Order: sequence, then structure tokens, then C-alpha cells
Amino acid sequence: MISLFQNGAQERSRVPLILGYGLAVVCLVWLLRDFHIVKAMRQMAEADWRWVLLGMAFDVLSYIIQAIRWKFLLTPFGRVRLTRAIRSVYAGLFANLVFPLRPGEFLRSYLISNSEGISIGKVLGSVGVERLIDLVIATASLGFVSLFVELPRKFKSAADTLGIVTLFVVAIIVVLILYLEFRLGKHQEIEPAGRHLPGKIMRALTGLHAMGTAPSFYPAVLTSVAMPACQVFALWSMMKSYGLGLSFMACVVVLLVINLGVSLPNAPANFGSYPFFCALGVSVFGVDKTTAAGFSIFAFIALTFPFVFLGFAALLRSGMTLRSMREKVTGIPGRVSSSSATS
Repeated sequence: MISLFQNGAQERSRVPLILGYGLAVVCLVWLLRDFHIVKAMRQMAEADWRWVLLGMAFDVLSYIIQAIRWKFLLTPFGRVRLTRAIRSVYAGLFANLVFPLRPGEFLRSYLISNSEGISIGKVLGSVGVERLIDLVIATASLGFVSLFVELPRKFKSAADTLGIVTLFVVAIIVVLILYLEFRLGKHQEIEPAGRHLPGKIMRALTGLHAMGTAPSFYPAVLTSVAMPACQVFALWSMMKSYGLGLSFMACVVVLLVINLGVSLPNAPANFGSYPFFCALGVSVFGVDKTTAAGFSIFAFIALTFPFVFLGFAALLRSGMTLRSMREKVTGIPGRVSSSSATS
């Protein structure tokens, strides 16, 4: 009976993996269908490499800014050294290049928890706050850009839906923080959280309250604006190098399409999905499919290339090998669950 449940759990765990690789295959089939490789190779050969290098630099800088934001968010729980935050972020990016389903978030959380003595639950909570801030900024950016860029009707409908969902999620988070603030003000202390679901929820809310009410939260939000700005500049530089001629505002829309697309279950390095959603975003502005597909492949390779070396170097600096990284990536989720049950 136990083995039956274990087999069922393993089969369920394979579902996201199958979906990730399936999505990559579908994306590649669409991308390469009716693809004129000679025309694409000619366009790639004519790219201006000065703009390419500038785009790479902006992309690398964006993740340094992410590490700075992470340091601010973790300030209520302990003193985090910026060098270790940067190293953990780049090691996590390398894990995303090697393994499917983006396990780098778990790996970087483990590394910073292990080096700075902060519980893995609190570190993972800060990653969740990062995603929430990114969602709010993405929604606001899309609303702002829509004032200046003409978007297809279906795209506007999707943007409106995203905005409603974001407002709903933010409203819930604000209400929970206010509830906890009232409870803290009334009782001064919160009883230790137990092993059951209410205790886990209260523990998560306490961490969220600590991050959301700390003075360091405000510089974290400011750096959150700088991070996507650098990524937009990186993608815009790639467009300039390729001669697409799209506006900066159009580049914001393309980046949002990419980020939403790669948030789905994916193959390693977002292989297939990144070029597909990049080409999809570019084609919104009337770029022909071959040019859009060629640019998306070019941008994917150019913007991924630096993190192969930077991420591997960060992994080695953290004292890990490829083998130990594999063991940690596969074991961290179970470790988090067990620590949540016993704390």
C-alpha cells in the first residue's frame, strides 16, 4: 500500500516535467515551421555586436539588482552579505539552465539560508514576495505602455484580466497584513505556530508582516523597478543590434510576454519557450515570422551565454559541484516540507 502511494506521488511529480518538455516541443515546432534559415542566418550575421555586448551587460546587471533587492527583503531576518546574495542568484540561474522546471529558486534559497543562518521557510517567503512585487510592476507597466502603444484587442483583454487578478491578490495580501498588524498591536506577541495548517499560515503571515512593515521594504520596491528596466534595456539593445526598429515601449510589451510565458513549466534554460514567446511578442508589432523567429533565437543565445560562465563560477564559489547541486535541487522541496511540519 505504501509503495502504491509512493508510485502515485512519483507519477504526479512527473506531470509538470512532461508538461514542460511538451511545451518546449510545441513551441519549437511552431517557431521553426515555415522558417527561412538562410534569411535568418544573414540577419544574424549583420547584427551590430556593440549593441549585443551592451544588452548582455544590462542583463547581467539586472540580476545584481535582484540580489540587492533580495538583501533588502531579508533584512528583518538577518544581515545578508551582498556578495553571497549575488552568488546565490547566479548559482540559481545556472540551475535553471541545467534542470527543467526552474529549480534555481529553491537552490538560491538553500544557499543563502545555509550561508546566512536564516530559515529556509523565511527565505522562500522572500522569494514569494519578490514574485508578487514583480507581478504588480508588470501589471502597472503594461497599463502605462498601453497608453502609448496600440495593442491588439485580445492582448488588451488579457492585460485587463491580469490587472484584475493582480489587484485581487494584492488586496488579499494587504488585508492579511493589516489583520496581523491589529493582532500584534493587541497582543504584542503571537503564539508559536504549530504543525497544523493554521500554524503554518500564521508563520507565513508573520514573515510577510515582518518584510512588508520593515523600513528596508521601500528600497526593495525601488530596486524592483530598476531590475525590469535593465532587462528592457537589454532586450531593446538586442533589437537595435538586429535592426528591428521597434520602440522602447514596444520592447516593454515583448518583455512582459516573455516573462509571462517562461513562468509556465519549462525545459532547461527555457529552451523553446523563450524564443517562442519572444517571437510572439515581436510579431504583435507586425514583424514577419522569419525575422521574429530569427531574432528570438539570436536574443535567447546571446542573453543566456553569459550566465553559463557566471552561474558555473558562482556555483563553484559556493562550494558545490554539479553532482551536489543535483542532489540539493531534488532534495530541497522535501526538506522544506519536513521542516514546515516539525517547526
